[in-house]
Amino acid sequence: MSLNLRIECLPEPGLVFGSNMTGVEPRRVMGKYGAADKTSGVKDLRVGIVGQPADVQMARRWLPRLNSVAVAREKSARRYRDWPGASQVLGVRFVVDDRFVRQIEEDRLNLALQRSSPSQQFDELLDLFDAKIQALFGDARPDCILVCLPDDLADLRISNPRLSAKERETLERLQREEEQEQMSLFQPTPEELKAAEDLRTTAEDLLFRTFYRALKARIMTHQNPVPVQIIRRETLIRPDDQGQSLATRAWNLAVSLFYKAGHEPWRPADLPGNTCFIGISFHHLKRREGDVVYASVAQAFSNEVEPFALKGSLVPHDQRRDRQPYLSEAQSASLMAEVLEKYRDRAGMLPTRVVVHKTSMYQPEEEKGFRSTAEGLVPTCDLIWMRSTGFRLIRKGMQEPWRGTLCSVGEESYLFTMGYVAWWDEYPGPHIPAPLEIGSCGETDMRERARELLALTKMNWNSTEGLGRYPITISFARKVGMLMTELSENQGPNPSYRFYM
Repeated sequence: MSLNLRIECLPEPGLVFGSNMTGVEPRRVMGKYGAADKTSGVKDLRVGIVGQPADVQMARRWLPRLNSVAVAREKSARRYRDWPGASQVLGVRFVVDDRFVRQIEEDRLNLALQRSSPSQQFDELLDLFDAKIQALFGDARPDCILVCLPDDLADLRISNPRLSAKERETLERLQREEEQEQMSLFQPTPEELKAAEDLRTTAEDLLFRTFYRALKARIMTHQNPVPVQIIRRETLIRPDDQGQSLATRAWNLAVSLFYKAGHEPWRPADLPGNTCFIGISFHHLKRREGDVVYASVAQAFSNEVEPFALKGSLVPHDQRRDRQPYLSEAQSASLMAEVLEKYRDRAGMLPTRVVVHKTSMYQPEEEKGFRSTAEGLVPTCDLIWMRSTGFRLIRKGMQEPWRGTLCSVGEESYLFTMGYVAWWDEYPGPHIPAPLEIGSCGETDMRERARELLALTKMNWNSTEGLGRYPITISFARKVGMLMTELSENQGPNPSYRFYM
């Protein structure tokens, strides 16, 4: 029996930066030409600060360092680059105005921590921080808000008290199913297990409440909110020679604040114009009536509009095949119509092409619903799926495959979104990289779809490394779903990506 094996290394997708310059590595190109939205002159970017008095003082001393040059201390000079300063990279100067600083009173914090019930502690701490942050949402407001959390609060997690014993039992059973499904593919490392959560429904998101997630969800439900950036105390006090250097922390924090303040650090250079990429995911949600269901989420990305998200239909837990939830024909059609309507509202026209990304194979009802709506409005519709796999590929001498390797075995395709990075001359991972198995519902050019997926892995402005394991369509939808566990049945997610980073 012959095996039709084809291996190709796709070129690394390019990005557009300042002065319309292109490249593949944000730190190198931005260090010379600046961000895509960099303008002439240096503008003030106003940062609000909320936290305990000691943390606020540390943050006020630390933030101005973003305006100065910092030397990278890491060993890999090709991967870790010096920070040239905010004015050179972003065309801004980070400033902290006294009127945008709110301190958490130590006596109120201690009072909340003395509550006997973990749930009471959690809610009072949440109310305390939320009130201080919300006080900055007036007519005069900062461009973004830095929220300082000690590590114990940033890691605070409690069992979800809103669940009944029956609901918890249901979710724990579903959690076991999800874990068995993942373990049946291969024996994953802890890193792979953590990364694979972006590709599967996770009951744990609803079984437990985390303070970090609850705070971000609470903030975005207010009218006309300001995006927040959570920063751990450890980030502010860590010496320059331990872990990430000041230069690397400056790259990541400054660019994240820049994006949350309404600017674009970089744009994709190789994605087709007027194409709407949609990510579909499912998440557990508790209904007010007392049962647990799946909530579908759609995220849209395009060169023409800011990434946005919306909530789709609620799906009963028994609406599953192969232990995976799916949308009915009517639900799929409705979700596609809503995304296209929102796209038209933002871009002023419909896209000429739509591509749907999903982390499980399409059911016949989904294909019919998506296509029946799209084909009446958009000339081309591609339905692409991706999932974890036990497939591995090793180059001669036990070397890791290059990032961008596309391996086709018969009709099956595997894309390595992580792997050896040529411009760093290293593989940024501890284990043999795991590819994504990718496929299509219907005829399409899988090489071109793989190139698009690879380009979309570069659109994470929370990191300046310029690569990721998953496309923004899926990683954004996952972030939305995690925060939706904190929202009521009637609340929809804030559409802007700036609130989920």
